[in-house]
Amino acid sequence: MRMWKLLSVAALSGALPIVAMSAPATTLAADRHQATHAMFEHVVNIPTVFGRGNVPAMANYLADQYRAAGFPADDVHVLPYESTDPVSTFTEKTAALIVRWRAPGKSLGRPIMLMGHMDVVEAKREDSTTDPFVLTEREGYYYGRGTIDMKDGIVAITQSLFDLRAAGFKPTRDIVVLFTGDEETNGIGANKGATDWHQYLDVEYGLNADGGGGGFLPDGQPVGFQMQTAEKTFAGYTLTVRNRGGHSSKPRKDNAIYSLAHALDKIEAHRFEPMLSETTRAYFTERQKQEKGALGDAMRAWLADPKNGAAADAIEADEAEVGLTRTRCVPTRLFGGHADNALPQLATAMINCRIFPGVDPNDVLKDLTSIVADREVLVTRNDAYSASLSSPLRADVTAAFEKAVHALHPGAPIAPEMSTGASDARPFRTAGIPIYGANGAWLVVPVDYRAHGKDERLPVKALDDNVVHWKLLVTALAGK
Repeated sequence: MRMWKLLSVAALSGALPIVAMSAPATTLAADRHQATHAMFEHVVNIPTVFGRGNVPAMANYLADQYRAAGFPADDVHVLPYESTDPVSTFTEKTAALIVRWRAPGKSLGRPIMLMGHMDVVEAKREDSTTDPFVLTEREGYYYGRGTIDMKDGIVAITQSLFDLRAAGFKPTRDIVVLFTGDEETNGIGANKGATDWHQYLDVEYGLNADGGGGGFLPDGQPVGFQMQTAEKTFAGYTLTVRNRGGHSSKPRKDNAIYSLAHALDKIEAHRFEPMLSETTRAYFTERQKQEKGALGDAMRAWLADPKNGAAADAIEADEAEVGLTRTRCVPTRLFGGHADNALPQLATAMINCRIFPGVDPNDVLKDLTSIVADREVLVTRNDAYSASLSSPLRADVTAAFEKAVHALHPGAPIAPEMSTGASDARPFRTAGIPIYGANGAWLVVPVDYRAHGKDERLPVKALDDNVVHWKLLVTALAGK
């Protein structure tokens, strides 16, 4: 997942203490740019799409690069595992890469994790102006699948560590890299990372390159940067109606499709209770400073009274704020009937819910059953996902992110973010390991909103900036 939601928000400066840190150069050296370009080209040119079996090749390539950069072979691990596509149920072999950079001497803290995913979504050549699996540099942009979701983060983390190691940087705590192989399907690698791979990933917290980032308007004005500290829980439900059917020339009131349609009408009309968390309260506190009209008034009214449903509804009606005030559920797939001249014996609908952090998906199942309120309509869960949790706004992490962003982009607005989508962060957060979406790449908005779409692209300078950004983060959080 990489869904940057970039708005004009005020900076957090002054709200949290700023940590002291050294100031590496805020431009990328020519040799590091060339190495970054070469690695980016190599990984983008590997089509790490589910079903093609190429993730292990990318994991092994990166592992070789880490060993060549001086990381001991005993601390570089390619871990194979199997991943199953949740729709097709097809299973393939994939892999995760785990690298540990050990602190010399006594560590001053528990390890921190730098994480991302190597897999990408499918792309067809005929749908794009360039081959999506051949990196193309054109007019100041890198084009290709994964340029913003999220091989830029994989390369930026890796090149930043190579640069720091070459410069003699000595971390004061262990740094652990985790790159998984199936975030775009069902996230088994992240689940294993949060449970089975404790011997490698016993970390205090993680910094996720599949979150955060920033944007600029075409005239160069900063829109803002965001650090992702929460995400909604992805959960699927099915409405099922069964009926004895019959001949279509003899219609009856008890029609499976009608019953399903009435149930969907009720779900469409329902509004879940609005909720505020530490992350969303901080976000809207900053947002309302920039909104002077009706939307800003609604934000201020809701912050003053979180039970003000009308104000929350007004916020939710704004396209940019959809999903940020509550749980949202929407039908995404329909199936019904078996013949043109027969009354339907079966009608089903897939309901996709994005649930507010901390809310149990089983409670949403009860809510949907109550909303539908029809004995003929069976509501069931499609997965076993547990509730996603928010990460606390740690002063050290927030300050380091702020300092890194402002070193490269002075004065750019910064705010915390709750993503409406899902990432590899969820299983770690539910296991009690805070995760912070802290990537530093940026886009020109809105023209570069192309993740998972046609002509995915990233400004060339944004990748170079991202390498420096991660150097600044690591120096602040794992340096003296």
